[in-house]
Amino acid sequence: MKRVRWCGMFIVGLIWTAWPVIAQTWVLDPQAGWQDVADLPQGEYLTAISQIKQQLASGKSGDGVAALEQLKADFPELAGGDLEVFIEAEKIYAKRNLGKAGKLYKEFLDTWPDSPLQPAAMERYFSIGTAFLQGQKRTFLWVLRLPAFDDGVNIMRNIADKAGNSPIALRALQVTAENQERRKRFIEAYHTWAEIAARWPTGAEGRDALLRMARALHASYDGPDYDESVLRGAQSYFEDYMQRYPQIAEELKLSETLRLITEQLAYKQYEVGRYYERIGNQDAAHRHYRQVIEQWPDTGVAQMAAERLGPDTEPPVKPTFRRKLFNAAGGFLDNWFGLKLLFGSSEAQSDGTNATLNIE
Repeated sequence: MKRVRWCGMFIVGLIWTAWPVIAQTWVLDPQAGWQDVADLPQGEYLTAISQIKQQLASGKSGDGVAALEQLKADFPELAGGDLEVFIEAEKIYAKRNLGKAGKLYKEFLDTWPDSPLQPAAMERYFSIGTAFLQGQKRTFLWVLRLPAFDDGVNIMRNIADKAGNSPIALRALQVTAENQERRKRFIEAYHTWAEIAARWPTGAEGRDALLRMARALHASYDGPDYDESVLRGAQSYFEDYMQRYPQIAEELKLSETLRLITEQLAYKQYEVGRYYERIGNQDAAHRHYRQVIEQWPDTGVAQMAAERLGPDTEPPVKPTFRRKLFNAAGGFLDNWFGLKLLFGSSEAQSDGTNATLNIE
């Protein structure tokens, strides 16, 4: 029911936005259908609000407050609690007290879901959430200025919950996910993109969300000392994307990304073998090296595993110029496959062989 009400208000908002272009403003009545605002008892009031909404959208908050006060004086019989709270929120917003203004806009949205000012309040609430996500601080205990990223996320979450599948709900989730990525909260970003993919499964929105899910999971991998399940998840999403959108995947060179993930998975297993080798359990170490060779034969890491097993072990793939170069220069693999860019700056070196792998 809440989504139906919002859809009605959104349609009204779209029509009001087009006010300078068309001669009439229409609203959707659940019983009577589309009606010209001029034919309604509150027609002048709604028309005045549509014009004030344009002032608010232009960023002239002071002019908007004055117009709202005049509206209240001109239509005392129609002006209710929604207008009172909205005017108060606008006054506080004009003073850039975003924390307090945000609470009032939320109160407005919760209390008057059918108000004609609902779209304007939603946009104001969105702008406050965006400001917080971009680093705007809020005042705490009248003195302290603290980061408000979590407040921004909560505001966007409220908008996404209230606005159904409207454009502002999509924008709220997209802005949230991108902010989570910038703050390196990749798992949180993954879940936000996953919600977008579930709510908008088709079109560009669903396509882009699928790609961002894969990239967020891949970026969340912290290296061979950590669980590789995020790598397997990213691999699955990239493969799904390549199957659905082969042309775009080719342009983005996602096949190279998949090769990198394969190397990372192999290196994770290789590092387990290295651990057993360091503690003196050669049998366990050799089992893991053989698993690397069997499961990921066409990788640089498989070549490394073969070298750990000894000179009598057959190489997993026919030596190529790249493999020979890798054997000659210890830092080749991490540079070629991008591992160095992904992991950091620590080193993992082989002891007694000519292959060295630098891992960030």
